[in-house]
Amino acid sequence: MKLFSCLMALLLFLLQAVPGLGLPRDTLRCLEYHGYCFHLKSCPEPFAAFGTCYRRRRTCCVDTTSNFHVCQDEGGHCVSPEIRCLQEQEGLCPRRGWKCCSEL
Repeated sequence: MKLFSCLMALLLFLLQAVPGLGLPRDTLRCLEYHGYCFHLKSCPEPFAAFGTCYRRRRTCCVDTTSNFHVCQDEGGHCVSPEIRCLQEQEGLCPRRGWKCCSEL
């Protein structure tokens, strides 16, 4: 997980350094506060809305308890409800109704 965080920080730095490749300002603000951009209009529990992302097309959600796990950070994959998982695991997915699978 530390490697992922370091790679994300490097990617954000490079995107800001190259003109025209930067992320939208609202997305950068969300990421600065360790938020996540969800496709939902409202944030799932235990998140609270903290503005918008991707030029106001998504909602920036910030954790209020620091007691959550994002699916991809835990090694899982977010899949649509139609796909059957061999093994589900705990984890938040950015789309409503999707589930986190450790094995497909």
